[in-house]
Amino acid sequence: MPPRIVMVSSAIGSLARTSDPRRLESTLLGLPYPASKTALNMITSQYSRALPGIQVNAADPGYTATDLNGHSGFQTVTEGTDAIVRLATLPPDGPTGRFFDRTGPVPW
Repeated sequence: MPPRIVMVSSAIGSLARTSDPRRLESTLLGLPYPASKTALNMITSQYSRALPGIQVNAADPGYTATDLNGHSGFQTVTEGTDAIVRLATLPPDGPTGRFFDRTGPVPW
């Protein structure tokens, strides 16, 4: 089984989602957190090509009830970890250099 790296990102780091006025992410203002998640997405993309034989992907846990948001998230911690666990346990022929949430691919 190949080694795996799973970056914990956010849809707020997706240029596609933050520039789509139909998405909640486009209404959230901020600089440090969104910029750091966008940078993490680029690191994921670069590492996936620079580290052959290692599956490198990014996961968006979604709005999960944690201490970070005063437990206001609508997902449970288990739901928030779905994508992370799935990416950490991919089969050997699984994807690399991609971005996922619990429902599937997220656009960069």
